[in-house]
Parts: sequence; structure tokens; C-alpha cells
Amino acid sequence: MNPSFLSPDDMPPAKATLFDQMLYRQLEETTSKRFYQTCGPITRALLSSCHWYFQTNADTLTLLIICYDVESYWHISNAIPSLLKRLKLFSNKAKMRLCPPTELGIPWEIEVNEISNDGNS
Repeated sequence: MNPSFLSPDDMPPAKATLFDQMLYRQLEETTSKRFYQTCGPITRALLSSCHWYFQTNADTLTLLIICYDVESYWHISNAIPSLLKRLKLFSNKAKMRLCPPTELGIPWEIEVNEISNDGNS
């Protein structure tokens, strides 16, 4: 369908309204709570050692994890397959952004569809 044939009332808004932003924030908060509930005690302890939250952009759900020390970064890095499996329960287009301590480099991202389904990850 060519958008030029639609009336302005039938077109989506050019930018998110305040109400849209509020709904996105509620979605992110609820997703955070539900995600945390799916995690076991060890994963919860790992997440507690970092700053983490969800962000929604367009149709992508992103789990951001910010590690402030080398030890928590190392532990979270080893838990990536488990975290991605849980994340995939919420969206097949989700991704995780892991931010190391500033002295260790730049953040990197991995999408849930990058994990294998063979049961080894």
C-alpha cells in the first residue's frame, strides 16, 4: 500500500507521544520483573552485581547489562548462553548488550538468534 493514498488520520504519528513513551516504560519495567523471575538464584546474584535494564527500540527488545568490575563482567560473560535462552522467551528478535568496565573495552551485542538450538548453549 502506498502511504500517499492514506489520509493523515490513517498514518502513524511522526514521533512517539508522551503516552507512547509511558507505555514503553511500563513495558520495559514489566519485562524486567518477569525476566528476573525466570532466572535462578545464581543468575539473580550475577545480575545483582551489575546495573541492568531493558530497552525497547522499534521492534527490538534489548537487555543492557553494565558491569562495573572485572569479576562481575567475567561471570556475566560466562552466563551469556543462559541469559540469551531466557531472553528468547520474551522475543525472538531480542538482543543483549554487555558493557564491560571502561578499562576493558567497548560494549558488544549478541542477538538471541545467534545461539544454537542444539542444547549445548
